[in-house]
Amino acid sequence: MNNPQPTPINRRRFIATSSAALAASVVGVRAQSTNTVKLRVAMVGTGVRGTSMWGKSLLEDYGDALEFVALSDINPGRLAYAKRYMGVDCKTFTNFDEMLATVPMDILIVTTVDSTHHEFIVKGLNQGLTVVTEKPMTTDEDKCQQILDAERRSQGKLIVAMNYRYGHLFTELKKMLVERQIGSLTSIDFHWYLNTYHGASYFRRWHGLREKGGTLLLHKSAHHFDLLNWFIDSEPVEVSAFGGLEHYGSANAFRGENCRSCPHKKKCKFYWDITESQRNVDLYVSNEKYDGYIRDNCLFRHEIDIFDKMAVQIKYANNVQVSYSLTTYSPFEGFRIAFNGMDGRFETWEGLPWMEQQQEDQAALHAKEMAQTREASLDKYYEIITSMNWGKSVVRKLPHVRSGHWGGDPIMKDQIFRGKKPERDYGQAATTRQGAMSVLIGIAARKSIDENRIVKIEELTDLKPA
Repeated sequence: MNNPQPTPINRRRFIATSSAALAASVVGVRAQSTNTVKLRVAMVGTGVRGTSMWGKSLLEDYGDALEFVALSDINPGRLAYAKRYMGVDCKTFTNFDEMLATVPMDILIVTTVDSTHHEFIVKGLNQGLTVVTEKPMTTDEDKCQQILDAERRSQGKLIVAMNYRYGHLFTELKKMLVERQIGSLTSIDFHWYLNTYHGASYFRRWHGLREKGGTLLLHKSAHHFDLLNWFIDSEPVEVSAFGGLEHYGSANAFRGENCRSCPHKKKCKFYWDITESQRNVDLYVSNEKYDGYIRDNCLFRHEIDIFDKMAVQIKYANNVQVSYSLTTYSPFEGFRIAFNGMDGRFETWEGLPWMEQQQEDQAALHAKEMAQTREASLDKYYEIITSMNWGKSVVRKLPHVRSGHWGGDPIMKDQIFRGKKPERDYGQAATTRQGAMSVLIGIAARKSIDENRIVKIEELTDLKPA
């Protein structure tokens, strides 16, 4: 018996996916009928990001515009929990192909392990669907090429969820560049610091293995590389990088199976009690028996094979150059970024303790980043310092928004699910090509470290930097 084929995108229900229509709607997929017709959404991958940002929060804010018609995950226990946590009554599948073949849908959301994104993106595009994928788009050049090829032959479209572009602070920095407030841009210095809470968490999880996450040059830095590409308004040409693993993994003198059973709890500064969170227990601990995934793995297990320090140099087609670094065991969480131009320089920062009047708990910072709210802090500001050649330095203060990835998540989701452009529209909606360029920098940087050479972007896929 042949499986029924899924219903293709109904073009009377949605904005057409031609390039002209996409230019008009940017990435919005909206109902065209005068009657209220909800978008039929399916999701593959029911981990913490999927069930929260793309699950429960999505329904709370956009329940009038969409409904979940199916969920898929290889772990049946997580699937059952996802239904309860999200508050949905839809079909669930441990076999993705079965879901795709039997459930009519309009949008497929991909929130699986990074190294498998391409599999579901390609299958969704082959069915003519609109596919929304978490970053990074994928983890190596071959998978990237598969996605590029799939979209070229598909009537569907891929939306890469590059939410940092929508953040209030980053939008302001883009505005200053567009207005050429320091003349022609020549270089950027960008340094990101993950604290010993947030940074360490990646090494407990599947992200600590290259085969799953492609290293943090993909999983984390894809955010930063995409911001750089957007700021510079050009594409990367070549990449040179250095990196090492010297804090986590085999570097430590002792290790255990996981935090719960570890005999070194009392002396390990990184000890993390997963049972303090009932959500983590219900989502992960209770479902280990199905697929063996351990959420509180030891940071010092020998199988970890990613970098915990990274430094990357990038040259762009318009001759702008970038110096970037990522540290995963900083005492604090934050960043510094500076833009150098022919006429001056502007810079900003976040989370630097010696510049903060009020210190925040380092564990609470990550929770605030993930929260899907829109409120600005009333007693805290960003500072942007502009210094002109032969002139004075001027400090401007902006309202501080940290939750929802600098306030970007709600704005991005408004555009995807309501077709509402940002009030300050600087092309935040990332195309597939832009999603590819963000990961190609990370892939090139990883290759540069492994092979001790400069890597040209054009050697990775058929995309030629413009």
